[in-house]
Amino acid sequence: MTDIRSLGYLRVQSRDLPRWRELVVDGLGMAVGSGPEEDGLYLRVDERTSRLQVLPGDVDKVLAVGWEVRDQFALQAVREQVEKAGVEVRELTQDEADHRRVERAITFTDPAGTVLEVFFGPVLDHSPIVTPHGGRFVTGPQGLGHVVLPTPFFEKTFDFYTEVLGFLPRGAIRLGGLDAPGPARRVRFLGVNQRHHSLAICPAPPTDAPGLVHLMMEVDTLDAVGQALDRVNKLGFSLSSTLGRHTNDKMVSFYVRAPGGWDLEFGTEGMLVDESHFTAEEITADSYWGHDWSGSEPLAAFTPQV
Repeated sequence: MTDIRSLGYLRVQSRDLPRWRELVVDGLGMAVGSGPEEDGLYLRVDERTSRLQVLPGDVDKVLAVGWEVRDQFALQAVREQVEKAGVEVRELTQDEADHRRVERAITFTDPAGTVLEVFFGPVLDHSPIVTPHGGRFVTGPQGLGHVVLPTPFFEKTFDFYTEVLGFLPRGAIRLGGLDAPGPARRVRFLGVNQRHHSLAICPAPPTDAPGLVHLMMEVDTLDAVGQALDRVNKLGFSLSSTLGRHTNDKMVSFYVRAPGGWDLEFGTEGMLVDESHFTAEEITADSYWGHDWSGSEPLAAFTPQV
């Protein structure tokens, strides 16, 4: 079992913070939080000071995926496991930890080169969370949501997350279906709590950007999803996928293209996994209905976007 409890935060860099603000605040209804960089955009969805941090820069890229552990003992255990696997680990300086609003954190890269930060002791903001459209986000023990990461080194990446970090396999989808020629290529889903998956890894060719397929955030009602869908349409954002229900995590969601070239999935009704009887399964379709990608320009080799 993993010492990692949940997806804690995501840090990205963007050339277009005003458009990001329009999408996540005016469209999806996140609340503006606070952070150390005056020009940064810090987004709240719960009592944390921020869950999504969008920082200014000349290149659109993922800066770090933040994974949360219980305490300093769990952090040390993760560090030992990663170093035992031959991966260099660095402890963030106090200033760096303060910038992320956590007590302590370590950082290292996965086999695909994605920067990971593992932390404990998130700083809380006890002021009321006031979202612009009254939405309530599903976080708590389930964390921020899930991320889907591309990797040109699929088996090494899968082994790293499962055998080193202890993520639990939660099934897969075979790309191209059962009749696809050549060796089977799969997107694999991995969990660390009751959320069906906090991480998915997708085979992809080497690339410098964007380093992320999508981030999923969950709200508590279908109405909140539908209202957000109306707003992002009115704001002129490109929908990568229409509304639909996934087969694996049962999420009803849509996908909207964010500045930087990746997607944000916005959904509700995600299933909760009971590990006492759950078994990993391979789905043959990503959705029961909807999730039509025909009007989008999906990231090459990254579909299906489950």
